[in-house]
Amino acid sequence: MKKRGRPEGMKHVTMEETDNFRIFVFQNLSDSNMDNYIVSARKYRPTTFQTVVGQKALTTTLKNAIASNKLAHAYLFSGPRGVGKTTCARIFAKTINCLQPTAEHEACNSCESCVAFNEQRSYNIHELDAASNNGVEDIRNLIDQVRIPPQIGRYKVYIIDEVHMLSTSAFNSFLKTLEEPPTHAIFILATTEKHKIIPTILSRCQVYDFNRISIADIVEHLQHVAQQEGVTADTEALNIIAQKADGGMRDALSIFDQTVSYTEGNITYQAVIENLNVLDYEYYFKLTEAILAGSVTDCLLILNDILNRGFEGQYIISGIASHFRDLLVCRDAVTAQLFQVGSAIRERYVSLSKKCSNAFLYQSIEIANDCDLNYRISKNKRLLLELMLIRMCQLTEGSSPVKEEKKKNLKPIDRPKRSCDQENIQQELPQEKQRSSSSVHTGNRQQTSVPTAGKAAEAPSVEEPKQPAYPAAVPPAKAATLKKRSASVSGMGISLSSLTSPKESEPETVQQEKQISGSRLFNEEELVTAWNEYARNLTEEKLLKNTMSLYLPRMIGEGMFEVEVNTDLNRQYLTDNSPSILSFLREKLDNGEITMTIRIAEDNAIKKALTSREIFDEMTQQNPALQKLSDEFGLELS
Repeated sequence: MKKRGRPEGMKHVTMEETDNFRIFVFQNLSDSNMDNYIVSARKYRPTTFQTVVGQKALTTTLKNAIASNKLAHAYLFSGPRGVGKTTCARIFAKTINCLQPTAEHEACNSCESCVAFNEQRSYNIHELDAASNNGVEDIRNLIDQVRIPPQIGRYKVYIIDEVHMLSTSAFNSFLKTLEEPPTHAIFILATTEKHKIIPTILSRCQVYDFNRISIADIVEHLQHVAQQEGVTADTEALNIIAQKADGGMRDALSIFDQTVSYTEGNITYQAVIENLNVLDYEYYFKLTEAILAGSVTDCLLILNDILNRGFEGQYIISGIASHFRDLLVCRDAVTAQLFQVGSAIRERYVSLSKKCSNAFLYQSIEIANDCDLNYRISKNKRLLLELMLIRMCQLTEGSSPVKEEKKKNLKPIDRPKRSCDQENIQQELPQEKQRSSSSVHTGNRQQTSVPTAGKAAEAPSVEEPKQPAYPAAVPPAKAATLKKRSASVSGMGISLSSLTSPKESEPETVQQEKQISGSRLFNEEELVTAWNEYARNLTEEKLLKNTMSLYLPRMIGEGMFEVEVNTDLNRQYLTDNSPSILSFLREKLDNGEITMTIRIAEDNAIKKALTSREIFDEMTQQNPALQKLSDEFGLELS
């Protein structure tokens, strides 16, 4: 027996010769030295319901249906990409055909049906890609196969992936079979866009909505995969991968494989943000420190550094908004559980959140949101980003400059209250009405208006008796008595206030100061309630009472409201009585900055009735032939 060399191309060849024949022994060593690489998304694909990540409720429902033998003839699995729709469909198909299910109602993976499925040679489970087989002929071929009963197991399962890609005619040809299939056939439809499926299909299926997988579940599964693969990975780095995956496990595993190749098996936080081009947390911390310090210069320099690294402005805005949201979450130990990051970064967020007030974080998020809305239509996007940071820096000085300026403008001046009310009304009325408003009649009662600044110098030093702040504030008997006293002493130059005791006048002064200095916020419902209460207290002014009951106020700003009437007469009623109305509302709502605006509605304005002559004049303007006809025949209006 002789041994000779191996032929070219063979790893190891041995030839043995005997007297009668030759024996060639071929041995291929390539399989023993090198394993075929399988990506993690396929290698660690779940094979049982227990190993499915993030869909506990759905897997429990499917297991209970198998245990109670209450299987529907059609299922629809919908949800985002990479959350386990097709995987659960395969596990479900394998489990219902398992010949020896476990006590937990899982597939045994050892019977003939399970082995055939694992080796991808099962004739009971068919998968159809509707993206490439979306015609009527493809559905007809599927219907022909449905008639054949299974050879092993109890059911033939048809998994149609991306079912929303089927044409309308294919859907219609599939309706009858989907509604009344053979007893041995089960259809499982999977889609990422459920809204594209016609309602007649949805009504024939049990719909299961798959949710996005949480960051905590993705990180836990990635740690398990890293342990199995012998890869060292930081928790912060896996959190970044989970956030980048956006709730999809398949995307997370793909990014994990990419990062492993980049880091050669040592996944760190810095390596992940470099590989995925993610903005580092450190930039957000630096920006926050600069904003809290009110340093616009540092903010602009940090922004310039971020832009030079190639990050888009929209990404920076959303990142800043999310950063301040995370700071707001970390201020409370209860909501801090919503912030899913590593322990080291969490401690930094908690420490920084203690330096920020809730008002600062609220306004910063609002500023970032406004910048996000205006970013696409802005012509100078960089200037918009810089303006956002400048406005945030100004928040540390107290409050927003716009709101502070508005508050200063609305702050009342220290002067008698009725003068303030009269000035507010004079701003609303034309100058002609101000000059003629010295004496206005309302119903059967005459009110004397407060003199202006020019007339105040010419008026005598006798103090006029004050009208009550609102109706029914003084009992009728007492009001009559005060009226008689004021009439009797007015000619002597004696003030009415001198006849009253200091104890009685002092509470009124304190009450007026409270009305002026009060600044309580109120809503429109409280305003309408106080408005109706004033109207109910009216006894003599019937027209004013009807006007206020018919036209209700509407809030147009902080401490400002508007009354929309239909006629000029109604506006005059409210204008003449506005001092007493505002005085009552300011005291009732504890806000001395309440202002009222009265206007006539253009659409609902009541027009004056036209006479016959006016109607005829309008008709002749539109058709001059009517006037000519009237002159020729000598017609006259009756």
